[in-house]
Amino acid sequence: MRQFINTKEKLVTEAIDGTLRTAGGRLARLDGYPHIKVVVRTDWDKSKVALVSGGGSGHEPSHAGFVGKGMLTAAVCGDVFASPSVDAVLAGILAVTGDAGCLLIVKNYTGDRLNFGLAAERARAFGIKVSMVVVDDDVALPDLPQPRGVAGTLFVHKIAGALADQGADLETVTQAAEETIKGVVSIGMSLDTCTVPGSPKEERILPGKAELGLGIHGEAGIEQVDFTNARDAMELVVDRLAPNIQPGPHVALLNNLGGTTPLEMGVLAEELVRSRIGEQIRWMIGPAHLMTSLDMQGFSVSLLPAGKPVESGLLYPVSPWAWPGCLPVSDIAIEPVPDGLAPIQPMPSVNEETRVFIERCCRILIEAEGDLNALDAKSGDGDTGSTLATAARALIDAFDRLPLADLTQLYRAIGLELSQTMGGSSGVLLAIFFTAAGDASASGQDGIGALKAGLDRVQQVGGARPGDRTMIDALLPALEALPGGFGAAAKAARAGADHTASITKAKAGRASYIAESKLAGHNDPGAEAVARLFENLVESAVAG
Repeated sequence: MRQFINTKEKLVTEAIDGTLRTAGGRLARLDGYPHIKVVVRTDWDKSKVALVSGGGSGHEPSHAGFVGKGMLTAAVCGDVFASPSVDAVLAGILAVTGDAGCLLIVKNYTGDRLNFGLAAERARAFGIKVSMVVVDDDVALPDLPQPRGVAGTLFVHKIAGALADQGADLETVTQAAEETIKGVVSIGMSLDTCTVPGSPKEERILPGKAELGLGIHGEAGIEQVDFTNARDAMELVVDRLAPNIQPGPHVALLNNLGGTTPLEMGVLAEELVRSRIGEQIRWMIGPAHLMTSLDMQGFSVSLLPAGKPVESGLLYPVSPWAWPGCLPVSDIAIEPVPDGLAPIQPMPSVNEETRVFIERCCRILIEAEGDLNALDAKSGDGDTGSTLATAARALIDAFDRLPLADLTQLYRAIGLELSQTMGGSSGVLLAIFFTAAGDASASGQDGIGALKAGLDRVQQVGGARPGDRTMIDALLPALEALPGGFGAAAKAARAGADHTASITKAKAGRASYIAESKLAGHNDPGAEAVARLFENLVESAVAG
């Protein structure tokens, strides 16, 4: 897999320098590259307890992204997924620790424990007060004597950091860190493994599966489970967390493991709040990139009981750019649409023949969703099928409120429905199409004449013409041929759609931004949708 790196040997040092250049002068690094990679605060005066954490790189923004007022004083960075050396940790301790002492916050991995632990011993030999806590929040593997430290570590950074910033002594800060560790539990899930720079990607997770309980270094999880959707995925995660949490309110930390899109994370946040433990979640941190695993397409959930000291620590203001804040979980606020935009509901009426016909049209578009998306991916953004299928499903759901016995009002009602439910320019144009058809029908045009009038209005507003490589190339000839029956319309639509494959200079739609070489040989997806609609209507008539 290609990545935006220069060499794997300089990846971490170059990434740290890039971070420092954009930190507004608040961060610096020790002069020890490449073996000592330590990010420190520039505004630190050693009068308070210092917090030092770190570990292997590849978990960004952890740990350097959390260096700053109210959180870490220094982050000691190793190479990708590799613990930093004893000398690097010791350098970090010596650089930031004064008479108040230093707390080391370490994730429970053998390399981190050994290197941070030995560095602490060497620092104590210098007469420095050092305490160390080990975070072991991962509950993926039951009865494991040494649970891993994962994203719950950030609770410790934040709560201990707040106390240290307020001047608490080392014993108090350490005790708060230990109490936090006792309460926090975490587990992750991913649809894919991560890509370690310079190494071949491990294709471990089978198609149709997700891995539950995998580690932040790409270690295998406890099991591969069937993947269906976000709701079921979150239920599996909650099933593992629920037996390990106490009654009462909690704070949730929803962590993006690196490669999950913000849209997906939004869905996962909603499913977490709607889950069987959702009533216990009073506060949420994220969803955000917090402790990642390179580009892993996954997420993790960490939970911590939300008593007053915890809330106080998590709400304490901090300066690190990577901290997203801890916000209360609330009900969804809904406000009315402005005057004039509230939908005017037509009087519903019944016509079984019309209902059957429209539903058949909708089913045809729904069944074509995947094929049309694949075709659109060659010349657009791959969503034509989904856009049309969404509109089709909305129309099916709206049957009980449509004026099926009044063609004029039906055209207008369909236009209104599409304007509210169908996204993109296609939704607007089809809403205009049906609304204009309704106006033409009210003026005395028959059904086909009304549809032609609707298409004329679309061409006026949208600017597309036959030959511009749009759905008009199939829809216009189909409507011209429709007086001869669906068979004639289907042949005309198919000829028009297939002709678009030879049009390599699109003049409208997203295809107009695509290189000619990418368009050749591929039908316009909108025109293809029209052709399939008429062809399937013919097949339905024959079968009927």
